[in-house]
Amino acid sequence: MGVIVSIKPLLAVLVTLVAAVLILFTGERNRNLREFWTLLASIIKFSIVISMVPLILKGNIIEYTIISLTPGIALQFRIDSLGMFFGVLASFLWIITSVYSIGYVRSLDEHAQTRYFFNFALCLSATMGIAFAGNLLTLFIFYEILTVATWPLVYHKETEEAIMAGRKYLVYTLTAGMAILFGIILIYSLTGTTDFKPGGFLSGCGSANILRFIFVILILGFGVKAAVMVLHEWLPSAMVAPTPVSALLHAVAVVKAGVFGCLKVILYVFGPELLHELNLWLVLAYFVSFTIIVSGMYALAQDNLKRRLAFSTINNLAIIIMGAAMLTPSGIKGAIFHMGSHGFMKITLFFVAGAIYVKTHKENISELDGIGRQMPLTMGAFAIGAMGIAGIPPVCGFISKWYMALGTLEANEVFFLFVLLTSAMMDIAYFFPIIYSSFFKKPKEDVIPCFNEAPMMMVIPLMVTAIISIILGIFPNAFFNFFNIASTAAGKILGGM
Repeated sequence: MGVIVSIKPLLAVLVTLVAAVLILFTGERNRNLREFWTLLASIIKFSIVISMVPLILKGNIIEYTIISLTPGIALQFRIDSLGMFFGVLASFLWIITSVYSIGYVRSLDEHAQTRYFFNFALCLSATMGIAFAGNLLTLFIFYEILTVATWPLVYHKETEEAIMAGRKYLVYTLTAGMAILFGIILIYSLTGTTDFKPGGFLSGCGSANILRFIFVILILGFGVKAAVMVLHEWLPSAMVAPTPVSALLHAVAVVKAGVFGCLKVILYVFGPELLHELNLWLVLAYFVSFTIIVSGMYALAQDNLKRRLAFSTINNLAIIIMGAAMLTPSGIKGAIFHMGSHGFMKITLFFVAGAIYVKTHKENISELDGIGRQMPLTMGAFAIGAMGIAGIPPVCGFISKWYMALGTLEANEVFFLFVLLTSAMMDIAYFFPIIYSSFFKKPKEDVIPCFNEAPMMMVIPLMVTAIISIILGIFPNAFFNFFNIASTAAGKILGGM
């Protein structure tokens, strides 16, 4: 057990930067080669990331310093358990999303495909930098790179609606970035460092009021990408983007980066002991509980499928933050595991929305009567994802929500257990009618052919993520050691108290 210096974190970031350059130079001249670079880079990235998991499970930290700027300030990668969890999740799901994206853009003959794949690669490099950041400054740099790299994907369609959504996205996220930077400067002025530490490093630094102020601006700053209400409006607007981009936003990179930033602030900057001392944990839990309930109500009112999924994402991101805010072993473990389980379940649901659009050009829930007869594999995967989001076994969402529920009891806060259960009821209310109408209602069209699915390059990825969602619900350590990594992270964080 100790610190291991390795160049692997840097290689995991650089591999997709190299791919981005190759994609740009290959361009439209050879689409097969261009997409080969995307797939090759995604596989290499995942291989590098997964090779580091055994070292992390043994309690080690993997570190690589790119440059030291001043004492206490360095551009540094330092992989802990939480960072490894996020890195494994994002790198694996990028493989699946890349395959799906190829099927999607080819089926619709999307314009600007080179720009699309170029920015996708940049996004994943930035995401790896966020996951492996050793301090707040490194996290901030890659966090802002992710913002800029994602913006062209949001306005990809270049319609007036898409351009406005892109502008809104930039206004929200860049303003949030300024708040985060301000908080980082204040922390450095108090401590002389910004290095993450399990259990936090701000105890005894500064007055209670200045620490409360820093916590608020950092949570609000990262909370923009985590879509906490009332900072969420950019996310439903961004659903105008192509569906694989929506999947990237919701399951792989952007909103998960926001939640990851919030967890880092809660668990690695302030820590359980200081948050209890300042009574900030309870304020945060009530704050995100508002988001959980209201976002569920908004989801019920949406007819557009992607917008309903967007508000469901807002709901689940707030659940992750609430679970971590309990500051208990089960709560932290469940919150971290839900990052992964939600990633697989929600990407399945967005893949389904894209498959339906490619095959039928339908986007509204009211138009989906009987579509399960036409696309039984696709809608079967939707049913699996919806069950998991609602916390129904044997899908993996049950495990993460079970542990977060235990976390509320460990914290002696039954109110938040009630919030979790209410959220699950809302999940059932806005997802299960879709399943029922797609399989059991008579289609509005006279004839809907049976087994008329979207292209296999789209159906296979959504089936894979749906099946993995079930496997992780039965064997939570299958493939990725997610549960062990989450348990290791929770142990180190609480061990630092």
